[in-house]
Amino acid sequence: MSTAHGARARARIEVTAAIKDEARRQLAAEGAARLSLRAVARELGMVSSALYRYFPSRDDLLTALIIDAYDSLGERAEAAHEPAADPFRRWIAVCEAVRGWALDHPHEYALIYGSPVPGYIAPEATVPPAARVGLLLIGIARDAHHASGLTGPSLPAELRPEAERIAADLAPDLPPAAAAALVAAWAQLYGLVGFELFGQFHRVVEDRETFFRHAAGQLAQGVGLVPGPTEDAAPGR
Repeated sequence: MSTAHGARARARIEVTAAIKDEARRQLAAEGAARLSLRAVARELGMVSSALYRYFPSRDDLLTALIIDAYDSLGERAEAAHEPAADPFRRWIAVCEAVRGWALDHPHEYALIYGSPVPGYIAPEATVPPAARVGLLLIGIARDAHHASGLTGPSLPAELRPEAERIAADLAPDLPPAAAAALVAAWAQLYGLVGFELFGQFHRVVEDRETFFRHAAGQLAQGVGLVPGPTEDAAPGR
């Protein structure tokens, strides 16, 4: 690579990062629905035509921000995951990492788990980053299943066809009941985080960290993970 080419590549990386940073600032101030390439360009002292060389449309910029948010969340969860620990503890650690990331990045969390942006349709490129936390939780359940089995509830007959379809798509080596429970736990995890982040726990839950840890333990047990004898998240504690 020539020196000039390397300098151009570095400059492009730096400008792309500056565009994203300004866009995130606008997300915090105005919300995703009002994100504007012209406004980003104006704040950076760029002409709009120059910015379009980096992001041809608002949707392209939104997609980049969404992928970055999912990857950042996935990295936090993966960093908290300790494969040597027992599955129940691993589950709690991942859930707490999700909550911690959301509290640190509320506007990015709102971008990926808040209200849909009018007119925006997420492309397939967002799917692998979005799946990182879910795949991590599936892996924890899989390890527990292969090691000692899962102790989740039985599956109602009317749900079995859908549960079997879910298992075939997401985790063919897991029992259908476990696959259905994982999807429910995934949705409930983000519901818990969203309630805290968007203020629905105001005057309802005060010790939110302890409450969340207990609730995450309940989700783990719903999937069939068994807490150890000293786990604080055991039922009734």
